[in-house]
Amino acid sequence: MSQLKKLNDRIVSRVNANLSEFDFDTESFVTNSLEHDKMLKFYAFYGITSQHPLYFHFRNSNIAGSYFLGKCYVGRSAIYKSDIRGDELKRRGDEIRGAMNIPLVEDEMITIKDSLLYKTLVHSNSHNLESPEEFGIRNTISAHYANIHGSTLEGCFLGPFATVDLMNLHSCIVGNFSYVQAGELFHRKIDHGTVWIRSQNFEFKYRFRKEILDNFVGVNSLYQPRGIIYYFVKDREQEFEKLFDVMNLEPIEAPSTSAVNRYAVVRGKTRIGENVLVSQKAFLENAVIGDGSNAQENTYIIDSTLAGNCITAHGGKIIHAEIGRESFVGFNSFLNGKADARIEIGEGCIVMPHTIIDPKIPIKIPSDHLIWGFIGSKDDIKNHTIALDDLAEVREVLKIGKMTFSGLGSVFIEGFKKRLDQILLLNGAFFNDGENRGHAQDDQNISFNLIQPYRTGERKGLYPSIRIKP
Repeated sequence: MSQLKKLNDRIVSRVNANLSEFDFDTESFVTNSLEHDKMLKFYAFYGITSQHPLYFHFRNSNIAGSYFLGKCYVGRSAIYKSDIRGDELKRRGDEIRGAMNIPLVEDEMITIKDSLLYKTLVHSNSHNLESPEEFGIRNTISAHYANIHGSTLEGCFLGPFATVDLMNLHSCIVGNFSYVQAGELFHRKIDHGTVWIRSQNFEFKYRFRKEILDNFVGVNSLYQPRGIIYYFVKDREQEFEKLFDVMNLEPIEAPSTSAVNRYAVVRGKTRIGENVLVSQKAFLENAVIGDGSNAQENTYIIDSTLAGNCITAHGGKIIHAEIGRESFVGFNSFLNGKADARIEIGEGCIVMPHTIIDPKIPIKIPSDHLIWGFIGSKDDIKNHTIALDDLAEVREVLKIGKMTFSGLGSVFIEGFKKRLDQILLLNGAFFNDGENRGHAQDDQNISFNLIQPYRTGERKGLYPSIRIKP
């Protein structure tokens, strides 16, 4: 295991060098997270389809339990039980829009170097105008269930359940359960439990109270996660590990226009509609997934109904809930209804990323509302929701409870809805008579291929350096 330990030590030293101004040492997290024996146990796998360019290059790395799709390079890195999903990478000839439209001269590729990604999702494509053909992650460590969504990173640490979305970060620390979509950041430390969206026309900011955050997603003295959300996920991990022990599984019953990934868990009386995408490591139990809806990576939909054209973003968790048509449940949100305290979300609602709803009595939120923060009772609704029409009237500053919104509310809503329509389009929700194909149609016939590490000898724990091309 000496080579594997050297690999991890080198990653720690490089990340620490980038974060030296914060006096932040990543060694404790790495030492207490990685179990080298488990990095030998799980195979890695990559997907091949006729719809995505094929190129994988793995070099001097451990990629145990991880999934790769699209064009990927991994060098001198440890990628543990992570999903590197390159099905939305830009293609040669596409243009990245900025002050000047920049045409791509080659297909975009995810490039991960000198980094450790632990149970992390990587998805979307680079929004960095300086490197449009490369979705780069370098000298970075990400903790349990973080999301790297369309964001390039250099010298960063992402805490447990953190999300960085459509941005570029340099030498930054993002606290646990924080969501950031703020363009480009240099040498910043984002406090735990921060939800921050910033553009030229508006800014949304909210921060969870410490006592609430610690109860749901905290970290101990060794920077390991704890709390209700972490234990909820951990209690179900074994269900996914069982999928690695079986080579051939009976396909899940679904319409011919829908895709259910082979590495998703589907249990109980679950029904899947037309044009539905169920991604790898999604967990469905007694769920009704209406036409055009999706359950993305690390989502949990249990004893719940998605009415139709609903989006459950990466890491969203919906338990004992009714979600109205064309509603969005954001990254890592936790809608924790109970059998006797169900959650009802009306049509056209936007549940902001990293929202927690944990009621003891039934909760109902009307249609066309924005929802954020922590809702534990009916009294919390007034300080954590607003009608979209009312938000559209805001032109300066709005403060509700611990949330501050500044700028043009109408631009915020218009931009959000435009993005949601694009997500539905990419996921194949609008497929009809051969038109508007998306992931739900293109991901139906993925071939999965396995890679195993060295189990003995000098390179024990590392995977063979290998390049896979058409």
